[in-house]
Amino acid sequence: MVVGDRLPTLTKLPTTRQLVMFAGASGDFYEIHYDNAVAVQSGLPGVIVHGYLKMAWLGELVSTWAGPDAFVQRVDVSYRGTDVPGDAYRLEGQVTAISPVDGVTTVELEIWGEGPAGAKTTIGTAAVQLPAGPR
Repeated sequence: MVVGDRLPTLTKLPTTRQLVMFAGASGDFYEIHYDNAVAVQSGLPGVIVHGYLKMAWLGELVSTWAGPDAFVQRVDVSYRGTDVPGDAYRLEGQVTAISPVDGVTTVELEIWGEGPAGAKTTIGTAAVQLPAGPR
């Protein structure tokens, strides 16, 4: 592993049903996530994906890449745009720093999610502690 390495891409295909299920699990029942008429009246193109769901997917990207013996220290994100059900949502990341100390390697990552046009609608960083050994 070296600085600049890319994480394997993770692609999600959100559905309105999934957004309703996420609303139930998270308690975020703001209508723009499941009621098209309310979303359009709010100036949106239609129902939009929850920001916290996009953050959860970025967490999945990081934890899947890091593996079961790693510890995800931090995931921070900023929402820069909206995404809609039915559009592929691509999650990406890359290694920005590697710090080995006392048998534990801390890896800093830049992470982001992109809509179908390639615009980064969610950007962020993450830090992961990896156990000693080959990667």
